[in-house]
Amino acid sequence: MTDPLPDSGTTLIVGPSNAGKTRRTAAALDAWLDREGPEGVVVFEFAPELERNGRILGGRLDRFTTVPGTVWHGIVDAHAPRTTGESASEAADLAADNARRAVSVFDAAPADPRAVFVNDATIPFQRPAADPDRLLDYCDDAAVAVLNALAGDALAGDDSVSRAERETLAALRRRADRVIELDGGET
Repeated sequence: MTDPLPDSGTTLIVGPSNAGKTRRTAAALDAWLDREGPEGVVVFEFAPELERNGRILGGRLDRFTTVPGTVWHGIVDAHAPRTTGESASEAADLAADNARRAVSVFDAAPADPRAVFVNDATIPFQRPAADPDRLLDYCDDAAVAVLNALAGDALAGDDSVSRAERETLAALRRRADRVIELDGGET
């Protein structure tokens, strides 16, 4: 299930809902903590968590690991705009709210990370003209960064949220040193 934690660079884990992206990110975090300890570790938690048909979609890293109190842990209690918005306009408003709340998390993050782990990296950038460079530049400053993001049919819509998320995902792919594609067979 797990891939070895790279010694350096940025790894992007992508796939559809419930493919194992968060589980793999949690495993990478655990591997780093076991190998290097918590000093300089930053966790950005952007994943919304909702239940559909008795199954949890999305979810935080703490479903799969315990993030130590000595790790800087920035959490946004994010919306799932396409799932919970009742119209394209409401979904866009929810995405804009996610983006506004993520700014304060970015502002509060430590200046010199050694390792960065990002759960649901596209969530703060689901609005038109979103620019993930602030997050990507921050990750570039760390020895290791592991990010995960939704990919697949969920992003196929022509609504503004899906378009912005596809653009963000493309930027994440361009800047990643390594991309792990999950097919959805894992839970």
